[in-house]
Amino acid sequence: MRVQGAWGPSGQAISVVLFLLGFCVSLRIWAPVGEYDKPSLSAWPSPVVPLGQTVTLRCHSSSPFTVFRLFKRDGTSLPKLQEHQLNTFTLGPVTREHAGSYTCTGTYTSRAVWPTHSDPLQIVVTGVFTKPDISAHPGPIVRAGENVTIRCHSPLLLDKFMLHQKGSNGHFQRRGETFTGGRAPADFSIGPMTLASAGTYRCYSSLSRSPYEWSAPSDPVDIVITGLSKKPSLSAQGGPVVRSGENVTLLCSSERAFDQFHLLREGEKLGRLLAGGRGPRGALQAEFPLGPGTPAHSGVYRCYGSFTRSPYAWSDPSDPLLLSVTGSTTTTYPSTMDPHTTEEAGLPQEHSSMLYVVLGLVIAFTSTSFILTSLVCHWCSTQNHVAIIEGEPREDRTVNSEDSAAEDVIYTHLDLGPPLGDSSLPLP
Repeated sequence: MRVQGAWGPSGQAISVVLFLLGFCVSLRIWAPVGEYDKPSLSAWPSPVVPLGQTVTLRCHSSSPFTVFRLFKRDGTSLPKLQEHQLNTFTLGPVTREHAGSYTCTGTYTSRAVWPTHSDPLQIVVTGVFTKPDISAHPGPIVRAGENVTIRCHSPLLLDKFMLHQKGSNGHFQRRGETFTGGRAPADFSIGPMTLASAGTYRCYSSLSRSPYEWSAPSDPVDIVITGLSKKPSLSAQGGPVVRSGENVTLLCSSERAFDQFHLLREGEKLGRLLAGGRGPRGALQAEFPLGPGTPAHSGVYRCYGSFTRSPYAWSDPSDPLLLSVTGSTTTTYPSTMDPHTTEEAGLPQEHSSMLYVVLGLVIAFTSTSFILTSLVCHWCSTQNHVAIIEGEPREDRTVNSEDSAAEDVIYTHLDLGPPLGDSSLPLP
C-alpha cells in the first residue's frame, strides 16, 4: 500500500509535466504552421479586366478555413469588401472604382486563429483611355540573334507604358514597363531574338498617378523570327515577265515538309497558304494566285516556310523574285477610217467621242474663219473699186436739172481737191 501510495502522487506529477511540455511544444509548432498556411489570391480569367466585364477572385489555402474575407487596399487601410463561406469572389461589371490592390484571408468557425493576409493582387481596369499605337522597327520580321524595337505611342498626355506578350495559355503577360514624359513614345528593345521572344505583342498606356487604370490595348503586332530552317524557292508560273491581263501565279517550293508558306512583297505580307501538294522532284509546293496581272503587281517578292505548331518561327527567305507586268495581251493599230479602233487600242469610248467633237469644232472654226476672211477681202476690194469710179471726172456728162442729186455728190467730192501730183484735172 505504501508503495502504491508513493507511486501515485509521483505518477500524477509526471503526467502534469508531460501535459505542459506537450502544450508548449504544440504552441511552438502551431506558429510556423500558421505562417506556412498563408492563403494566396488569384484572378480568373485575368487580373487585367476591360471596362464592363467581370472577374472572379479565388482565395486559396491548404488549411480547412470555413470563412473567407476579401479586402481592398484603400491608402494605408484594408477595409473588408466581401465575406463568404466559399473562397470565390466576383467583381463586376467592373468600373474604374474596381481598379486597385486586393488581398484575402481565412478563418475557422471558432475564429480563434487568424492567419496572415495573402500577398496583394493588382486588378487593372482597361479601356479608361483610348488605345495607343504600336509598331516594330526596323520591321516585324527579325532574323535569329538580331534585335527589334517595339514602339508604343499615345496621342494623349500619358506617361506610363506597359508591353505585354501573348503567352502559351492565350493570355498576355507583362514584358516591360517604362515611364516617359509628355507625348514621347516608349521604346522596348527585344533581343537578341530567340524563339521565346517571337509572338504577338500589345501595349497599354496610363498615368503614373493612376497605376491601375489603363488604356484600351493597342492593335496586335506579330514579331516573327526567321533563319531557323533552310530557305524555300520562289518562281512565277510562265515566267517573271507577264503581260497585263494575264493571270499571275507564284509558286513557293521547299524540300522540307512545311505546312505553311508566306508570301511577301517588299516587306508587305500578302498571304498565308497551306501546302498545296507536291511539285517537281517531290518538293512541297504552294500556289499564290494573284489574278489578272496589272502594273500594281510589279515588284520584288519573297516567300517563307513555317509549321502550324510554331507560327512565329519562319525559314530563311527565298531568293528575291522580280515580277514585271508590262503592256497588254493584244496590240492594235488605230486607223483614221474606223472610229472603233480608238476603243480597241485601249482608249475608252467616251474619250474617243470627245476627240471627234473637238476635231469637228476645230474644222468648223477653221472653215468659218476662211469664209469670213474671204468675204472681208472681197468687200474691201469692192469698196476701193467704187471709190475709184466715183472719183473720176466725166467730161462728156451733161449737167441738168434731172441730175441735181448726182451733181451735188460730184461737187462735194471734187471740193477735196485733185490727187497729189496730178494738175491736169480741170477745176469746177
